[in-house]
Amino acid sequence: MRGLITALRTLTAIPVPGRDARLLADALPYFPVVGALLGLLVSLGGWGLLAAAPEWTAGAAALMLLLEILLTGGLHTDGLGDAADALGAGGDRRRALAIMKDSRQGSFGVVAIVLVLLFKWAAYLRLLELVGGWKLVCLAFAVSRQATAHLAAFQTYARAGGGTGQPFVGARRVLPIIVGWLIVAGGLLVTARPAAAAIILAAGLAWLFGRWCRARYGGVTGDLLGAHTEISLVAVLFLLVILT
Repeated sequence: MRGLITALRTLTAIPVPGRDARLLADALPYFPVVGALLGLLVSLGGWGLLAAAPEWTAGAAALMLLLEILLTGGLHTDGLGDAADALGAGGDRRRALAIMKDSRQGSFGVVAIVLVLLFKWAAYLRLLELVGGWKLVCLAFAVSRQATAHLAAFQTYARAGGGTGQPFVGARRVLPIIVGWLIVAGGLLVTARPAAAAIILAAGLAWLFGRWCRARYGGVTGDLLGAHTEISLVAVLFLLVILT
């Protein structure tokens, strides 16, 4: 259970008692489990408000966004903003990595965050109208976190000085990643075709994102992993909306 505790502490802002895993890489198989839990909690808030106020779908979608940010501590959103600032500023690899490490948020980061929040709000708005839409939200969260775990496991860390994401990067442990994908594949039992399409899309995006990170930065950082999680989640949500 230490791997689950570490995954919860890494991916959420939920206070969890207990001891961390001996190796942080042991938490990787639990990333989709924690993702599904986040999706469930976010869905409970949205569908709960919708049950109390059936006509206020926009408010329920906004509540889901708020819960997501509160439950994750804005971790991945912050990474997206830093990565967008580094990309927008241009320059060589060293300068880009320095910009990502800067805690100040630039205009490119603000725009990226706003756009992603709008895209997620629009997706939640549509899924709230579907019977069983909460299952798709859970699926999207689980798949995006598993794709990030896979990305981290088979990349190198880009920053020589280390960072908060380094312990999860480069583990190259195949079995935990396979276990994680098998957990995600359990969604096939519930959502069938949407789950298969979501897995294919998320795996493809992780591969492309990883190749780009190696070419541009020489690997990944915690900010890039966070940015990937946000991009993957939005892409999967939109795919599920289209399919349903």
